[in-house]
Amino acid sequence: MMRLCYRPLERCFGRRSGDGLLWHTDLKPHASGDFSMAVVQANSSLEDQSQVLTSPSATYVGVYDGHGGPEAARFLNRHLFPYLNKFQKEQGCLSSEVIKRAFNATEEDFIRLVKQSLPSMPKIASVGSCCLFGAISGSELYVANAGDSRAVLGRRGFDGEKSKVVAERLSTDHNVSCEEVRKEVESLHPDDPSIVVHCRGVWRVKGIIQVSRSIGDAYLKRPELNRDPIFQKYGNPVPLKRAVMTAEPSIVTRRIRTHDLFVIFASDGLWEQLSDEAAVEIVFRNPRAGIAKRLVGAALKEAGKKREMRYKDIKKIEKGIRRHFHDDISVVVIYLDQQKKSFQSKGSAGCISPPVDISSYHSDGVADEPSGLSLLKQAIY
Repeated sequence: MMRLCYRPLERCFGRRSGDGLLWHTDLKPHASGDFSMAVVQANSSLEDQSQVLTSPSATYVGVYDGHGGPEAARFLNRHLFPYLNKFQKEQGCLSSEVIKRAFNATEEDFIRLVKQSLPSMPKIASVGSCCLFGAISGSELYVANAGDSRAVLGRRGFDGEKSKVVAERLSTDHNVSCEEVRKEVESLHPDDPSIVVHCRGVWRVKGIIQVSRSIGDAYLKRPELNRDPIFQKYGNPVPLKRAVMTAEPSIVTRRIRTHDLFVIFASDGLWEQLSDEAAVEIVFRNPRAGIAKRLVGAALKEAGKKREMRYKDIKKIEKGIRRHFHDDISVVVIYLDQQKKSFQSKGSAGCISPPVDISSYHSDGVADEPSGLSLLKQAIY
């Protein structure tokens, strides 16, 4: 079972690099291999959060890509794993049902928090987060997601496959830019011809949001919140008769095979710049140490090329302004090796998570506490 830990030094274990908005940890062991993490901040407040929890028998990964503000992603960073732990203990093992219950319980808790906070903080109803979860338990690999963060497996090619490494997408992008997702949303709302609208150059649910599943986004799930006059003043939402989004995750369960090499878990900030195949090739052809940082660097170089800039020029751009060049990017690379006796023999467990805001991260490993309502602070931190 999981053992949770939230001491600040464990949460922020890692280091900054020459880019003041980039945090990374090069290589750490987990029960069946090594892992590497990196995150780069583009928004004024970091809206991405991520975490890796290791134990002698299992490894858990969370990548949370917030939108509308950082609160939902930070809430997930604090609450999803405890619910997984609780339901796993009740059932006696990890399963798809355990994961679904954890997603649902976290969603309900955040919606409850939104209702309590709404009078003083109306915009909290429009805050949400994509949620990508992965777990390695024995020889089983679980991937669950709501939103458009993505998990991609790198594996050796079978006979007849030309490439030495093959990219296999394990998650579903719940983004209405995908025709299949648009059709799914439209089929669920046959009486609403404006359920998906092409707006500002992209497809959006009700002309507002691109993802069809998330944690939070209460005003698109609870009509009573959408109609609240306090929120209407700020959010100007489209009136709803029923929910147009869901927190239901897509879940893939897969037995780990000998040709499976690694899994890349990342927010869509990475995938906006790199294809699945390009990311897998980078991991396959480079040393393990610092591989997540290398992926982030490759994404930033691609973002720079689009503006005829070099990465060293992007490094100089401050948070907030940098969002015009790229999104927040979180990456976790999990290598899939045989069981490591050295890790198991220690009987240790730990949780590593980047600081909640890279720009305020101090050399002592503690991030400044952002301002906000005390109710939100108590729930998120």
